[in-house]
Parts: sequence; structure tokens; C-alpha cells
Amino acid sequence: MDLSANCKHSKFFGRNLNSIACKCVVLVAVALVIRAVLLPRFFAFGGIEQQDLVFIHSRSPSFNSEFGIRNDKFLEVPQIVWGLNNQKIAFARACLTARMLNRTLLMPSLSASLFYKEIDLLQPISFDKVFQFEEFNSLCKEFVRLGRYSDVLNRTGVFELRKGSGRKWTIGRDLDQLRQHSKEPFEGYEVIRIVGKNPFLWHDHWPIKDYARVFECLVLVDEIAKEADIVVSRIKEKGMEVRSKIESVQIGISSERSTLEPVPYVAVHMRIEIDWMIHCKKLEQRLNISQICSSKEEIMERVGNIQGLKSPTMVYLAVADSLLDDSTILSGWKEGLLPVEKKKLGVDGIYNKYPYLIQSAIDYEVCLRADVFVGNSFSTFSSLIVLERTQKMIKTGVTNSCRMDVRWSSYAYNILGESKGPRRWMTTMSDTSLEAISYGSNDVSC
Repeated sequence: MDLSANCKHSKFFGRNLNSIACKCVVLVAVALVIRAVLLPRFFAFGGIEQQDLVFIHSRSPSFNSEFGIRNDKFLEVPQIVWGLNNQKIAFARACLTARMLNRTLLMPSLSASLFYKEIDLLQPISFDKVFQFEEFNSLCKEFVRLGRYSDVLNRTGVFELRKGSGRKWTIGRDLDQLRQHSKEPFEGYEVIRIVGKNPFLWHDHWPIKDYARVFECLVLVDEIAKEADIVVSRIKEKGMEVRSKIESVQIGISSERSTLEPVPYVAVHMRIEIDWMIHCKKLEQRLNISQICSSKEEIMERVGNIQGLKSPTMVYLAVADSLLDDSTILSGWKEGLLPVEKKKLGVDGIYNKYPYLIQSAIDYEVCLRADVFVGNSFSTFSSLIVLERTQKMIKTGVTNSCRMDVRWSSYAYNILGESKGPRRWMTTMSDTSLEAISYGSNDVSC
């Protein structure tokens, strides 16, 4: 069809087309033909990169359709330090920073020992010695992604980015810095290496639900998970031994009943160490509140007043090793509550095989699996356990913890609740920042 030859005699909405208009019609027609031919192919290649809406006309290595995040651009962060849960927060913050930059996070080093207590013993430990690398990428697919240093093709293509510090370095400035470095010319570097502060100290730009998504992808390696299995099994075995003794002296109770009804256990994160008490007293003075520190006696009393606990109930005390020789932590509990710690369970040898980080990871898992968890709402360890238990609770359809029979229930012993017991506790998943559980201003509900 010769459009140009017939232009002079054509009409469009009742008007004759002049030569210029005719040429425009021809161009439009050509464009439509090209669009009809090429556009299906374009979409067949998945040619839109959702993060930055960058059009790619062929399958490019800069877009990984499996993970939904670029796998040829990387973010490198400093070694992650401090306690287990501060390290988990730092790791999640690094993951979310990489996500914002549309980069794969190079697998960071964790720290096997406490930074501020054992600085002379501080040893790096690879992430995949604690958590499962492949499982993380599988569970966090299309959200965040971990890579190995062997994935980097040209290590000379590195841009060093120094995070700001000081009072003038605001959240807004930090966010502007990240946005700036997600564009050219920085986008062209294969690796952006952040130097300076530990990621735990970086400004927070992400809601709690994003952190929770990352935490859910952290699965302990089999060796550590099996050690936690042993500890939980010993708690339950101890409970069954006690129940059997009780029932053996009661006439008319079937001996088979104990095998059918496992004894529940409450995990108590008992923060009464000397360094913690010094820290929490100073924190109470600075914040002008009196709901942070709790004595051993106060913890015992409030745990004993939790409504609905059956008798007998095992009470696992997650305490610092320095308190394991203090026999008084096992006495004074309400009748029917049977306190145990590592030595009484005979599992202290398991913990002693490992550095601090692994010991803490085992205890975290034991507390996470408990029928009831009781912790301090100003403790990062307690707060992250409650966050994960809240996630599990929500997945079962429970949106508040006020019911007596709720699974995954948690309490804060440092805040007085109903019937002189600890206050019920759920994480507010709609919060726009993790700062609340990073620095102790947790939401405690019911």
C-alpha cells in the first residue's frame, strides 16, 4: 500500500491532509508496525527491571529473574560485631541497604566473640558457618540476595563509600547518600564497599516488616540446630521425669498419661548480670522511667503469676555463664514451676564447645521454641525473639495476644501486667522503623 501516493486525496476527520501531515501519518504507521512486531519479543525477555524501571532489550546478566535483584553488582560491608542479635540487626540493615541500591550483598563476616568484652579474642566467622547460605537466598528470593566473593569478576572495580557520622549526619542525609549512589556514575561500579561504621550503627530507613522478612530467612546450619534440638529434648525429658514421679505417688493416674501429655516449658531470658544492672540503672535515670531493671525476686514473682500455666511446668533460665554457679537462681520459684539451666540439664558441655556467638544462637533457638517466652522489653535478644514469635502468631491468624490459650505467647517481666504477672507482649509489625526494638522502646501490648 502506497500511503504517500494517496495522501493528497485522503481525508482525516473530514479534512484534507497536506504533505506535512501525510508524512506524520506515515511515520505513525511505521512506528505502529515496529511496535507490533518487536514489543512481544521485548516482554518475552522480561525486559523491565522493576527496581529502577530500566528497559533492557535482551536477557542481561545485570538482572537475575530468579532472585529479582541484580547479581552482577555488589555491596560490601565491614565485619559485623557485638552480640548475636545486634549482629542480626546489622546484617539485616546491610541486606536492606543492598536492596535499596539494587545490589547483591557480599556475604559478610560475623564475629564469634563479644566485641566489647573479648576484643583480644575477636575472631571473624563466616556467615555460612552459622546460617545456611543457600536456604537464605531461597527463602528471601526476589527480596534480598547474598553473594560470594568468587562471584565478583573484577575486584578492581570498587568504589569506597564512607557513611557519614556526627550530629549533622541526619537520617535524611543518609538516605540522600544512598539514593545518590544508586545512580550513575556510582551505579557503574561492580562493587560498592562501605567503609567505617558497623552496619548496626547505620541509620534505619526500613519498616519492621522488612527486617522481619530478612530474619525469617536466617536458618541455623544443621550442626547448631541439632545442638538446640538436644537442649530442648533435655528440657522436655526432665519435665517428663518429674511428672512421672508425681503421678507415681498418686493413686488412679495412668502411667501412660505422661507419655501423651508433654510437660510445657517457659523460657525466661533472665537479665540480672552485674554489667546489665549497671547499664539499665543508667538507662532508667537517662529516660526518667523505672521499668527497665528487674531483680531476681521480681522476675520469679511475676513469672509465677502468669495465668494459665499448668503444673508442672519447666522453666528454662537463659542466663549468662557467670550465673550458672549461683544456685540461688534455682530456688524460690512458685510451686509447680521447675527451674533448670544448662548445668542442671547436663548440656553445659554442648555450649562450652563453641564461641559466644554460637552459644547465643543455641539459646536463642531454645527460647524461640518455648511454649511461653518471658523477657525484658529493653533487651535486643528478648525483642527479636518476640518479633519472630509475633510473626509465627500472625501466620496462625492471631492478631493479638490477649487470649489465654494463644500459641507463641510472650511476656515482658519488667512491666507489671494483669494479676501481678508480667505484661503480655507482641511486636507492632506496622512500625516504620526497627529503632524501637534496637534501642529498647518496644511496644508492649495487653
